[in-house]
Amino acid sequence: MPPPPPPPLGRSRRRGSRSDHVFDPALDDDELVAARSRFTQGRWSQARTLLVDTGRDWDRRAHRLLALAETSSAVDWAGDWLLVEPESADAATLLACARVARALRPKAKPNDAAGAREACLAAARLTPDDPTPWLALLLLDRGRDDGADETGRLFEEVRSRHPDHHHAHHVMTALLAESNPESGHDPLHEVYDFAAWAAELAPADSPLAVLPVVAHAERYRVLVAAGIEPDDPALSEHWSGRRARQVMKAAFDWWLEWERDDHPRHRLDLNFLAHAKVCEGRPAEAAALFHRIGAYATAAPWSYSGREPHAAFTAARTYALGTP
Repeated sequence: MPPPPPPPLGRSRRRGSRSDHVFDPALDDDELVAARSRFTQGRWSQARTLLVDTGRDWDRRAHRLLALAETSSAVDWAGDWLLVEPESADAATLLACARVARALRPKAKPNDAAGAREACLAAARLTPDDPTPWLALLLLDRGRDDGADETGRLFEEVRSRHPDHHHAHHVMTALLAESNPESGHDPLHEVYDFAAWAAELAPADSPLAVLPVVAHAERYRVLVAAGIEPDDPALSEHWSGRRARQVMKAAFDWWLEWERDDHPRHRLDLNFLAHAKVCEGRPAEAAALFHRIGAYATAAPWSYSGREPHAAFTAARTYALGTP
């Protein structure tokens, strides 16, 4: 007996509406949560210790810096730290990330982007081996309509310092998925080539093995926004083709063999996998992933149908687990 079709993923998002659920960028990093709590009070010593302890684990360093940078008054507190320790690469990089976060907010001032760029370049000079200032520049550049060449150059700056940088590969995948929406389900679309290339180059245990699934979800986001695909996955051909099934099976098999629960962003990968399995109509496999996700839902990719992400996550989890 075939499995029931996946549910409509949450209520439609009205213009200007916002989720009443806060998705925590810290995910399951308890040390980060503790340091962030002190940092929001203007006490940066615990954040300082956290970043020293993180060392050259570049994926974890970026994860922690960007989560700290999202906090209110992060620019002020990181600036205070840098005044006390003007040669601190950690303080300079945190200030750069905080300035980028502020420049990307809806009510940013016109000169915020220029200030953020200067801060990133200053941090890069202090810590030339660290890909994080370049990741921050990549995020800053991400929304520019005319920034494709610059975005590619910034991605290579990150990749030259850490070839398997998780966050940078996700940013590039999202960007590439947005090209040529009118080509629809083109299996030769550049985002699929990019994701396959990155997954093949990465070590066997690298979570970049999930990137082809991320590419498929990002392309779905673009096609829904363009009105080419329905926002109900049960009505969409995007998740039922042979190529989609192959990509999702390969990523799920990788997870069964290699699950990287030591990676700082592994809960994000689990959300992408669970979303794909729900859209594919495979609730048993999705259930195993939801058990591992626990409370750590992420807005992406549950918002990609154009619907409220927490409602979409809850509906999908209920469908997979059979209980609220």
